[in-house]
Amino acid sequence: MSIINYLILLAIYFVTPALVLWLARKYAIIGKIGPIMVLYALGMILGNIPFATEQMAVLQDFLPNALIPLAIPMMLFGCNFAKGEARLQLKLVFSGFISVALAVALGYILFGHKVDEGAEMGGIISGMYTGGTLNAAALQTIFTIKSESFILVNSYDIIISFSYFVFLFSFGIRLFRRLYGQQTVLTTETAEAESQDASNHNPYSILLTKDGIKQLLKTVGVTLIVAAASGGVAIVMPEGWFMVVFILLLTTLGVVCSFIKPIKALTVSYDIGIYLIYIFSMVIASMADFSNLNIAGGINQFAFMTVAVFVSLALHALLCRVMKVDADAMIISSVAFINSPPFVPMAAAAMRNKDIIVTGLSVGVVGYAIGNHFGVLMCYLLGLL
Repeated sequence: MSIINYLILLAIYFVTPALVLWLARKYAIIGKIGPIMVLYALGMILGNIPFATEQMAVLQDFLPNALIPLAIPMMLFGCNFAKGEARLQLKLVFSGFISVALAVALGYILFGHKVDEGAEMGGIISGMYTGGTLNAAALQTIFTIKSESFILVNSYDIIISFSYFVFLFSFGIRLFRRLYGQQTVLTTETAEAESQDASNHNPYSILLTKDGIKQLLKTVGVTLIVAAASGGVAIVMPEGWFMVVFILLLTTLGVVCSFIKPIKALTVSYDIGIYLIYIFSMVIASMADFSNLNIAGGINQFAFMTVAVFVSLALHALLCRVMKVDADAMIISSVAFINSPPFVPMAAAAMRNKDIIVTGLSVGVVGYAIGNHFGVLMCYLLGLL
């Protein structure tokens, strides 16, 4: 019976995006909402249905770790890269860390000081919203926070992150592009073309042709080589550095492949990568277990984290505007900090701007590398307030 449950869940995860994409082409309202938001909502519903919970937990642990290493290089193979990328990334890293530091400090003054071990919690939140859950877990070990408290933080983070995505993907992207007086300085024509392309025809129809099948096999083959090479190097790194090195190598090798003409000519690679991101979105959303939430009992912790996320977004937007960073780079870097690099391709898909992926991943890798140190520093500074 358990094998059947696995097969049913896998079918749901892998087939539902195709159904949503078909509905998005058929009904304009679903197209405007966007496949990712629809899949996020469906995933949250699926995760709270009492069905095959044991098998679902296994897939929730396995699938994201399998899908992202495949999706990242696939989405990079056809990218075009702008000059001056390093300078842009420096601006984004500076803005991101300053924004999170100020937002966490404000959240601590308003709510965090009322939370048990508030300064330590502030340090964990700082690492979480500049690196990711891995950094938060490392900081929990450093500060010896109770596992129950850490689980509660992760539960709140799911709800807050979902609200963050709802804001960005529903109207935040359009709002920031309009406020900045530009859609994006990197790929305006690309984004517009992809927007029209997505609404007019099915990009996956080519996979039913002989040429499409050949491209699919070549894309998967090259991607597996890139992922294996990245993982092989990363696994021999010192403890705690695997994810930093892995993401960095996936990005680097993906970029290198984009300059190899036969690989760049694999036009299906981006759309295949996007489909994996659709599956990833649904799997991640299905992790939201509302039965474990106790918002009323931990209102100050919830408010502390909410301030950290949304105030840091506002400050990051303001600083990027002052430094003349374009809207798309600001948004993708915010996602890299708040949600970690694996969510970057998902945001790029929502923005229909594949050329922004490297910017987000590069910034996110810095967050992974520095997040633990930043969290310890923030804990010490919050203890002085």
